[in-house]
Amino acid sequence: MSSRLVGVGVGPGDPELVTVKGVNALRAADVVVVPVMDTGERGRAEATVLHYVAAEKVVRMVFALNERTDRARREAAWDAAGERVAGMLRERRCVAFATIGDPNVYSTFTYLAQTVGELAPGVVVETVPGITAMQDLAARSGAVLTEGTEPLTLVPVTAGSAVLKEALAGPGTVVAYKFGRQAGEVAEALRETGRLDDAVWGSALGLPEESVRSAAEMDGRPLPYLSTLIAPPRRGGGRGGKL
Repeated sequence: MSSRLVGVGVGPGDPELVTVKGVNALRAADVVVVPVMDTGERGRAEATVLHYVAAEKVVRMVFALNERTDRARREAAWDAAGERVAGMLRERRCVAFATIGDPNVYSTFTYLAQTVGELAPGVVVETVPGITAMQDLAARSGAVLTEGTEPLTLVPVTAGSAVLKEALAGPGTVVAYKFGRQAGEVAEALRETGRLDDAVWGSALGLPEESVRSAAEMDGRPLPYLSTLIAPPRRGGGRGGKL
């Protein structure tokens, strides 16, 4: 039987938001890899995984998760992790990689899977979907992500505030990820496009330090890096008005 690498989405932080299929995949794997920064602190993925599997089954692996400028450092981390996981797959039948959110949405798993695929072409790669931060924030804040024919645009603000402004000028809901360090620019973009009053942001969802607030309360100071923003369009016409 071929070795398998399974990317498992473990949600935005609340252990209760891991799917049954996700828990089963974590428990069925021979080893569960979790990404950590080189500073060594426990990340959300690891903390969530430890609610469901024994610590001795978990392997911490360093990634340059917060690196945005040094491409060589990022790629060196991907290479090292890929080599290590490929080695595990030669010895074990199934390795799971736990990632916050969903493994196919802005996830480190994407780069790991590509690397392992080159090092061990026979490995089967699978993913188990996870609940995303935008879904969790919508539930906790009461924000409706889409109605009727509205489009939904997801923007990582690490791509630049110009990308966000372009999306906000469109007709549908805009979700922004990783905007905390540019909170001032984001607030200004919301103000310019008339979306400030209806937008909400959240961070540390499902954790003791959780914060869910109106975007109008942003004062320009930086917010936690993994903050999420939902900016709905103006809606009128009553029930079904967007159909």
